[in-house]
Amino acid sequence: MATTAVSNEANQSDEKQQRIVEVTDSRTGTTYKVALTDDTIPASFFSQMGLSLYDNGYLNTSVCRSAVSYIDGDRGILRYRGYNIEDLAEHSSFVEVSYLLIYGDLPTKKQLDTWNTRIMRHTYVHENMIDYMKSFRYDAHPMGMLVSSIAAMSTFHPEASTALHGDQIYNDERMVNKQIFRLVGKIPTLAAIAYRHRIGRPYVYPNQDLDFTGNFLFMMDRLSEMSYTPNPALVRALDIIFILHADHELNCSTAAVRQLGSTGIDPYICVSASAAALYGPMHGGANEAALRMLEEIGTVDRIPAFIEEVKAKKRKLMGFGHRVYKRAKLMRKTAEEVFKIMGRNPIIDVAIELERIALSDEYFIKRNLYPNVDFYSGIIYKCMGFPTDFFPVLFAIARTTKTPIFRPAQAYDGVSERTYVPMEERGESGAVLDGSSAKGNPRKI
Repeated sequence: MATTAVSNEANQSDEKQQRIVEVTDSRTGTTYKVALTDDTIPASFFSQMGLSLYDNGYLNTSVCRSAVSYIDGDRGILRYRGYNIEDLAEHSSFVEVSYLLIYGDLPTKKQLDTWNTRIMRHTYVHENMIDYMKSFRYDAHPMGMLVSSIAAMSTFHPEASTALHGDQIYNDERMVNKQIFRLVGKIPTLAAIAYRHRIGRPYVYPNQDLDFTGNFLFMMDRLSEMSYTPNPALVRALDIIFILHADHELNCSTAAVRQLGSTGIDPYICVSASAAALYGPMHGGANEAALRMLEEIGTVDRIPAFIEEVKAKKRKLMGFGHRVYKRAKLMRKTAEEVFKIMGRNPIIDVAIELERIALSDEYFIKRNLYPNVDFYSGIIYKCMGFPTDFFPVLFAIARTTKTPIFRPAQAYDGVSERTYVPMEERGESGAVLDGSSAKGNPRKI
């Protein structure tokens, strides 16, 4: 047994108060002190007492410090680099948000134009890669094709192979940025090839006259039209979904990248492993499970009986979780915009009523269960014509910038909150992309 106490002590060097935790080991009577940093303490502190920590699933363990995303579940906040997710979804684009996540600041117009040009230039893939993907069975799961093809990129770009050249590529800013351009640019192309292969249609080459998301839909949907252009409203809807999915602290797929990256392997294998993590139903397949649940309920009048089965632990309530942020509301708004174009799916009425009942029921309120982003995203994808087995592929595109599921925590040490600044009001800051390199502030992860 051990007793603990928290106190404030003056730090003589900066005359600021420092929060101190005191732990008294009842086995020896020895008292240990450790300073709190952002409400965390180093795990090495416990080794002084001859103890090791057991935290199944890393649910209460921060394994790194990061300045990328910040989550306050109790207040429903999600920020990317200090910017509220609702501001980014309303004013920004996925390409701009990807720049923000990677380089730490919103780009100027020149920076964004260069960033977009570099990405779109790398949307083409080698013809041998197309042949490789054609070798899969006609009914191959698109996520399996995507995971395999991302890993295969390592063999198409040997200059990035750490097995051949050591880990020096990670110390070469120009080389690092080239791999970033390739991954962000090529993964949507690989995803589109996987989709077209599955439905037996010929591959469509990228259209660099379109933006990032518009080009992706173009490669997915174009048939024989000479001047086909995706519906701008659907392009914007999917762009918003990509923004909402872009980052979520140290989730399973992100943790996989960091863990494998620590071994020094090349970035393509790392990202392939991240995509493989999204293949799992507890991570990238959650929206498919939520959609399946809503389809099984079928009609609004069957919701009360379903709720009772959930309370009796006979059924699971999919698409609900801890109140982390406002993505679900943004996703619902996006769904309404899609329905105006594609027609209203009756499943949305089931979703809205289920949300209303759950948010007013004391059973769910006590358990802090709220709709999450997966609750509505599956409905949108289905309405836009994506097959359900393609849902995790869409997640992987956005995420490119356990008994319980392996979910390490992180300690956030980035900026607290920033206001979205219109393009014309931004000064020169962050990375300046020049050719294939980024100069300026280093990326802080």
